Amino acid sequence: MKKDKIQPSDEDDGERPFDVNGIIGFINAFITITLLLLVVMGFTISFLLIDPVKIASLLSGQTQETSMRQNEATLITDLWKAPAANTIPLGNLGEEIRYGRELIAHTSEYLGPRGKIMPMSNGMNCQNCHLDAGTKPFGNNYSAVASTYPKFRARSGSEETIEKRVNDCFERSLNGKSLASDSREMKAIVAYIKWVGSGVPKGESPKGAGIVELAFLPEPAEPAKGKILYEQKCTVCHGKNGEGTMDAAANAWTYPPLWGTQSYNDGAGLYRLSRFAGYIKANMPLGATYDVPQLTDEEAWHLAAYANSLPRPSKDISTDWPDISKKPFDHPFGPFADGFDPKEHKYGPFPPIVEARKKLKGSQGSTPKKAIHEMPISKADPKE
Repeated sequence: MKKDKIQPSDEDDGERPFDVNGIIGFINAFITITLLLLVVMGFTISFLLIDPVKIASLLSGQTQETSMRQNEATLITDLWKAPAANTIPLGNLGEEIRYGRELIAHTSEYLGPRGKIMPMSNGMNCQNCHLDAGTKPFGNNYSAVASTYPKFRARSGSEETIEKRVNDCFERSLNGKSLASDSREMKAIVAYIKWVGSGVPKGESPKGAGIVELAFLPEPAEPAKGKILYEQKCTVCHGKNGEGTMDAAANAWTYPPLWGTQSYNDGAGLYRLSRFAGYIKANMPLGATYDVPQLTDEEAWHLAAYANSLPRPSKDISTDWPDISKKPFDHPFGPFADGFDPKEHKYGPFPPIVEARKKLKGSQGSTPKKAIHEMPISKADPKE
């Protein structure tokens, strides 16, 4: 039988065709790997030569502003914590403490314009300023009240009790009347404040007490810049016109008014720019804390300047600061002993005022006391 002769195929003729697609694939893979290696090498060199914090911020999606906010905040490891609610004692004292806490948290329900006890305040609650019923670190809390009172205060020029300090808040921040020192409500508030600070040794002020102190701006705080920030970050809670947000029963402020007839008056502590700016930085907008702020220092100063530039109730403060040399650098009402005008005392810049006071203090030995104190009293509200 004759066998068919098998013809050699193209692949059997000793020569293979040129594989163009394979070569292209290889080149693409090579280029991709090379680019990845270059990127890795670039970031490695950046970490070695550039600030690692900035690089890490970029990798985590942080903006320059976020990094600035976090760099300004200093983490405190042994921060004060309020005692737990379950440590309130049983019996009459415990009931008094609980009633005090209720008054701090829901002041208006009992002592507001329609208060069930008496109408004696503007409808704000104590915890509108003393956050979480006075227990939030750097939220204007009560941690150091029991440990430091009674004490001498230059504003009144006298030694003050806790009761006097509470009534200062009622008359200034709540723009209301004083509460009788022997009333059930005052006794309950004092009992609660003492319980909040019960773990603080006498004479000491724990870390996290009061309000954050911000670095001074080198220039005056600007209400115009604060207005822009307010419209971006604050209106959802405090309203377009600073009118605040009432609760469902329209009986108290969930978010308090920041200016206007129902806000704190010009004798309140938060009317001082440094106090309000520090308060804003550590607590605003809603959700901010001292260690996770949402604003820069500069933004907090400008926001405080804006809110405090607008109309609010006025208080007779003619007897405040009997020794005018003891007035705070940011107390905006004269007379002053340092030569700066009301606008500078309200908006800054504050470093020159502080420096001038240091020099004045060093030379007071040769300065007649009358030359410092006999100056005309002025309460003209400094404007821009």
